[in-house]
Formats: sequence, structure tokens, C-alpha cells
Amino acid sequence: MDRNRPPAHRRPPRTDDPAAAPSQAHPFDRLTPQAVLDALDAVGLRGDGRLLQLNSYENRVFQVMLEGGGAVVAKFYRPGRWSDAQIAEEQDFAAELATAEVPVVAPLPLADGTTLAHAVIDGETFRLAAYPMRSGHGPELEQPETLGWLGRFIARLHSVGERREFAHRRTLDPTTFGHAALARLLALDLIPPAQEAAWRSTCELALQHVDAAFAAVPTATLRLHGDCHPGNILWRDEGDAGGPQIVDLDDAVNGPAIQDLWMLLSGDAAAMRGQVAAVLQGYRLFRRFDSRELALIEPLRTLRMIHHSAWLAERRDDPAFPIAFPWFGTAGYWGQQTTQLREQIEAMDGPPLDLEGWF
Repeated sequence: MDRNRPPAHRRPPRTDDPAAAPSQAHPFDRLTPQAVLDALDAVGLRGDGRLLQLNSYENRVFQVMLEGGGAVVAKFYRPGRWSDAQIAEEQDFAAELATAEVPVVAPLPLADGTTLAHAVIDGETFRLAAYPMRSGHGPELEQPETLGWLGRFIARLHSVGERREFAHRRTLDPTTFGHAALARLLALDLIPPAQEAAWRSTCELALQHVDAAFAAVPTATLRLHGDCHPGNILWRDEGDAGGPQIVDLDDAVNGPAIQDLWMLLSGDAAAMRGQVAAVLQGYRLFRRFDSRELALIEPLRTLRMIHHSAWLAERRDDPAFPIAFPWFGTAGYWGQQTTQLREQIEAMDGPPLDLEGWF
């Protein structure tokens, strides 16, 4: 018997069975508009009745207009995901960045002076934080000047992050984001039998390449943003206050510096070579970068793919996920994932980005 699978009588229903949709209410269903307003009122933020749910799948986030003017962004953490200690490290990191004048949207103090509250709603405890409203748009990554600015910005973030490591939050490595994610996914028994063998064997082979890449590249770990894609960077155009701001540290981890850089890259190897050169030109003005970490770009991309599949699988009972990701769990999805993992194996077998001649 496969130890990664629960016994048959305890297996959850497959996602490809329309009749197998979960019948129990999800904890987030308790976050009615009135419940949200009451929870905020209890921590000293009295809304005027107007609120808008913002785009967030992992947590529930609302823009709330306040009596007397102004607005806040209220974040209700997914129950059971993070502990108080892990959230405290996220929020302390944001405060440390703000003190170092690294642009970040840090949590607001609540009525009792803390930045994390607990709201009990219909028997469910939600962790709650509030943030100031900020406007802006995504960075224009096709501009070398923008990439250089982002390089300087992330280097400053890393200069704070390297002062110490997180004690309670995760470390991004092949075990946590690869092997553990694979084991959790297989234990859920969600992959259709016709696709499971090919996906599983390809995933295991891809992880062998990831393991080898991490073993070959000695890396220093530091506190990172962890999910530094363009959607988590708010770009503002207003004079001295312009430029990038970090708006979400929910996935902050310990890991190698390249993790916060590679998601700014796109296109073929030639395009990425020019992009990473522009980013590092800015980065190296504020912090040393070990070029050997460039060999981890494709391994990190592979880990993100595997981790993302596990993340989707573990959220399948959240009503927002079937609406946002209707293709997840289908035979086509797993077939596509198998193909993409094979492409990643080829990419990891190839030479890493070579910046010779750029500096």
C-alpha cells in the first residue's frame, strides 16, 4: 500500500466528480458584510457601511470606507494557515522595512496598539489586520529603467532581510516546496488514474534535478518577500513618492536572494539575459549578488509549479477556487502539468543564464 495515500474508506471525493462538491460551509462564508464591519468596529475601525471585496484567494481582503472619511484594507487570514508567531514575523518584517525607509505597506496599529486582532465569528476565529489604502499600478517590466529600479528596491529589501532569518516561517528549499508538496498532493488522491503515473514520475524526475541544482550552488538564505511577482508590486507615479512599493508579505520566507528576482523575468533565454542584467545593475548598487544563484532560476520555477498544484488541491473546498480555477483537477490540467514539467527538466539540463559581457 502506498504510504502517501490514505485508506480508501477515508479518501476525499475526486474533483472531477460534479456530485462530489463539498457540502459543508467554508469558514470564509461567515465573513458577511455585517460580520466584517462588526469585527473592524471592535478594533477601533468604524466603517460607514461601504465595503468592497478585493481580489485575493488565499485570504479575504476588503476595502472598507470609514466614518469620518478615509478607508482601510482589512485582511482576514485563512484560518489554520499561519500561527500568531508566523504572522508576527511577517508584520515585524514589514515594520523593519518601513523603519529602514524601504517602501512597504505596513499594517496599521489597532485600538489596543497591536497590529493583529482575533475576531470570533459564528464560532470561527479569524486573525485580522488592517492596512492603509494605496493606489498605483503594476510595474512596466519591458522598460530597462524600471527593471533597474526594481533591482535597487529589492536589494534594499534584502539588506534588511539578511540581518537575521525567520524563526517560525518556512524556508524555501526542495524539501518544503517540492518533496513535501508532492507528498501532500498525492495523499489527497485527486489526480485521475490515467494521468497520475506520468505526472508523478515526471515530477519525481524534475525534483531530482532540483535537488542536484541546490546541492551544486552554495547559497546564503535571508528573509525574502517570497512571492515577488509584478502583481505584488504597486507602482506609484507621484514625484518623490513614486516608484515601487511592496503590498503583500503573506508569503515571506527564508530563501536565496534569486527567489525575489526571477519572477520579474519572461521570454526566451536571450530576453531573460537582458532583463536580469538590467535588474542586477540596479541590485548591485546596494548589495552583492552571487551570480551562481542564476543556476537556480529554473529549479525555483519548477518548485513553484509543484507547490502551486498542491496549493490549489488543498483549497478545493473553498467556494472561490472552483470559480477562479475551473480547469484545476481535470485530465487536461494534469496532462499540461506533465508537459510543462518535462520542459522544465530540459531547461534545468541546459546551461544557466550567462551574463558574460553584460558587466
